Amino acid sequence: MIPVPGFEGRRVAVFGLGRSGITAARALQAGGAVPVLWDDGVSGRMQAEAEGFIVEDLTRADWSSFAALVLSPGAPLTHPKPHWTVERAHAADVPVIGDVELFARALDAMPQGQRPRVVAITGTNGKSTTTALIGWVLKSAGLTVHIGGNIGIGVLALPAPTPDAVYVIEVSSYQLDLTTSFAPDVAILTNISPDHLDRHGGMEGYVAAKARLFSNLHSRWIEPDPEVGPEFDSHGSPLALVGIDDPFGAEIHQELMARGEGRVMAIAPRKPGPPFVGYAYDVDGVYHGATGSSEMNLRLARSLPGRHNAQNAAFAYAAARALGVSHDAAVEGLLTFPGLAHRMEAVGRLGGVRFINDSKGTNADAARQALASYPSVFWIAGGKAKEGGIDSLRDLFPHVAKAYLIGEAADAFSVALADTPHVVAHTMERAVELAAADAAAAGGEQVVLLSPACASFDQFPDFEVRGEAFRAAVLALGAKAEPAA
Repeated sequence: MIPVPGFEGRRVAVFGLGRSGITAARALQAGGAVPVLWDDGVSGRMQAEAEGFIVEDLTRADWSSFAALVLSPGAPLTHPKPHWTVERAHAADVPVIGDVELFARALDAMPQGQRPRVVAITGTNGKSTTTALIGWVLKSAGLTVHIGGNIGIGVLALPAPTPDAVYVIEVSSYQLDLTTSFAPDVAILTNISPDHLDRHGGMEGYVAAKARLFSNLHSRWIEPDPEVGPEFDSHGSPLALVGIDDPFGAEIHQELMARGEGRVMAIAPRKPGPPFVGYAYDVDGVYHGATGSSEMNLRLARSLPGRHNAQNAAFAYAAARALGVSHDAAVEGLLTFPGLAHRMEAVGRLGGVRFINDSKGTNADAARQALASYPSVFWIAGGKAKEGGIDSLRDLFPHVAKAYLIGEAADAFSVALADTPHVVAHTMERAVELAAADAAAAGGEQVVLLSPACASFDQFPDFEVRGEAFRAAVLALGAKAEPAA
């Protein structure tokens, strides 16, 4: 746990007692605060009471007594309308913050020279894989690494800071909206495409939330060592790594460059053009600058197939080098990465048919990356549809040998697929059964791909449970689990 100082003896309201909320309460209490907890659900309140926390109905509380409101990222800050706790906090001039902001304040309170380093990753797609990949590369290079945030362990539940540690954390747009002072040593934006627009009031609000990752980097600006260079100055100013493969990321990159207040590097697809400060990528490898030399051969990395994983590898290589990892150690880490569960994860093989679990593909853009990685797939899709459905994937429908549709979106996806072969299977088990039979009948090497392009909440509590349901259905057919890369 990471104790949070700065609120000693003061009451701090904590709303939402899921993973991040209860962990924030523990961290606040460890730092000397008096957390006051509430949740709309009885089970959350019962857990808090069992741990000895003060549980108080915040609808009746004196909000002038609170030093801050720590809000669950699941509760809306601004849209579709502010949560009632936010309205109460604003009326009493109480700041509204989240667990990542508490993490930032805990580290900022440490003595100079004792602060660990932080790598923070956000983006619409690829952030979980990039987070896991960076953590793996740094650990493989011998660093003390703690991985968490929006992936795995809540950030405040990670081990207490030590000077030699590196925290690699995934941060969501919801979490970033609740930060005011967060300034990681390496700040990464993978990409931006429409997602969570209802929670941010539209695309402009969503992009602004992602850009908050870079809003405080100037506060720790140090002139880089000219003998080392800006890319590999591991003890200098914070480094911004920005994917510029979409117009939103490109604009953020230009704005950061115009500020001139820190180190900024671009991560971009490899194509003819002048060199730039950063790294280019394609399915073959990672390159220093647009026309620079090759840093590694990605075709040797079994767990990093496809263009999207090449982008992830470029971010990981750049972050590792910025933190002082040698070229050879960074490449070795990338080539030995075992892959991330539920993201292009090979879960089994039955004869010539491979089964790929991409349950984390919760929107069309994420599913695009998966579909584009194979020339032909038997595609399982559906769930609780996001805005736009799968209309943006029409150019990839020729990759679909046949689609198997599940969940609420099945009928709408059926209309969108039109003449592309498909069947409404309704359930995961039936979809896997039908897809496996059709793939086997096609002969040769085939791929059954679960990449839903949807949220899971119609049939499953989260994408992990959905992915495990796919794995279970595959293994129930007699498929053999594939060995780790």
